[in-house]
Amino acid sequence: MKKPTTAQSEAPAEVPANTRGAKKKSEKSTTGSLVELVVIVAVALGLALGIQALLIKPYRIPSESMVPTLTVGQRVLVNRIGNRFSEPEIGEIMVFHPPTGAESQTCGTKRRIPGQACTKGTPERANVNFIKRVVAGPGDTLAIVDGHVIRNGKRAKEPFINACGQSAECNFPKPITIPPDHYFMMGDNRGASDDSRFWGPVPKDWLIGGAFATYWPPKRINIF
Repeated sequence: MKKPTTAQSEAPAEVPANTRGAKKKSEKSTTGSLVELVVIVAVALGLALGIQALLIKPYRIPSESMVPTLTVGQRVLVNRIGNRFSEPEIGEIMVFHPPTGAESQTCGTKRRIPGQACTKGTPERANVNFIKRVVAGPGDTLAIVDGHVIRNGKRAKEPFINACGQSAECNFPKPITIPPDHYFMMGDNRGASDDSRFWGPVPKDWLIGGAFATYWPPKRINIF
């Protein structure tokens, strides 16, 4: 005698209506969670990039003007907001916009006094970025002898510089006075730096921020 075929073997059991509803709700909940996660990640990334652009920015060293402190291709991190709340300090490494004509060593004064550094930059700000060290601030008197800064009549302690030598670009013995809200910038590689000696002090408003750390290459990671 043949055994009757059961219903279960011919077709699947019907899914109750309340179970189907729960499944749809679960799918909607999963989709909503994924969308929410994507939005959260996008917002977090946007905030991170915005904060980075506002507060901290990386810069690449393009020349030998800061050797031995910074070498060509080295990367530094710059605090873009610090100068809004405090004055730049003597000895601080700073990224800034130089005066227009700085790349061709153009001074803002038509007549340069022999033996004296440029006292005034051109009135327009250049679009390029330079990185140098602050060696004198508003009201300071400054002269340069053998590449060494003589600030307010005293030779500054500068163990970080490369020797400059006896050439004309290393000696500006006649003092100048730094104007209000201006800063005199010089590279550490005194014999190979295009700096304020030739194109004048930099207005505070043109300073971008102080370099506070190097992060590349790894063997030269350092905090200033």
